[in-house]
Amino acid sequence: MEFDIEKMQWTREPECCSIENGRIKITTRPGTDLWQRTYYHFRNDNAPVFQMETEEQFFSFVVKTEFTGAHQRFDQCGIVMYLDSENWLKGSVEYENEEYQHLGSVVTNHGWSDWATTAIDAKQKTMWYRFSRRADDYCIECSQDGVRFTQMRICHMWEGSQKIAFGIYACSPEDSSFTAVFSDMKITECVWPAHNGQAPDMT
Repeated sequence: MEFDIEKMQWTREPECCSIENGRIKITTRPGTDLWQRTYYHFRNDNAPVFQMETEEQFFSFVVKTEFTGAHQRFDQCGIVMYLDSENWLKGSVEYENEEYQHLGSVVTNHGWSDWATTAIDAKQKTMWYRFSRRADDYCIECSQDGVRFTQMRICHMWEGSQKIAFGIYACSPEDSSFTAVFSDMKITECVWPAHNGQAPDMT
């Protein structure tokens, strides 16, 4: 499988965006997000999502994100696998304040979201992500230089065993707007290796 930007489609197209020379710019609208349930007691499913579909069971997708304009709490952009409103995952940097921001991921299965984060310096304005698939299991990694990647998340997607859609997203959950830039997108053979450790249970 090869990356072809022409195969990507909008799930929700933003009011302002551009695609030129392999670079995608998305300007967010206030009040946009991807989130489902938990004790927050609200649901939001209106973030712009730009994806391509595949039935390939083993691959990795890499993208560079730039978010110099993020300035309001929860401004975010990153990678996404959006199957439907109740089944998706995302990885991103979310602005918090002038001192730190949240590098994290959300996995939503059957309408329930979680959120796993770590604090990073607010001066970090670019991040690469690598999204890898092994059948219905998935891995999200991040990198500050596009060379050395570290694991953020391994998860299982209950509805992610057949055809999926994956790509990029950007949003501003609060009263904000910024322009996210995506570039250096590519698809490779799956670089997430098979498990080499404890043998599977024989039951």
